[in-house]
Amino acid sequence: MKIPGHARLHSVVSGHVQGVGFRAFVRDRAQELDLTGWVRNTYNGDVEVLAEGPREDLERLRDWLQTGPRSSFVTHVSQEWQEPNGEFEEFQVVRTV
Repeated sequence: MKIPGHARLHSVVSGHVQGVGFRAFVRDRAQELDLTGWVRNTYNGDVEVLAEGPREDLERLRDWLQTGPRSSFVTHVSQEWQEPNGEFEEFQVVRTV
């Protein structure tokens, strides 16, 4: 079901982003914004995020991804905007792929 003003954001965050609490940081910010989706580590050292919700809130999340928690060092954040499909009920940390 399409909700006006909602979108899906797929991002990959590069830099020193694993082992520094980055996934918990993203989960907490996404839950604070009432977004749905997931965050996970990748085997190449990045963090991947897939989130759905109001476009304005997703843009706020994207801005936080560029900063990260205090112990991280972000060098790049990709962003791909997609149509939401409403498949998620909450935002959670999922297994590494």
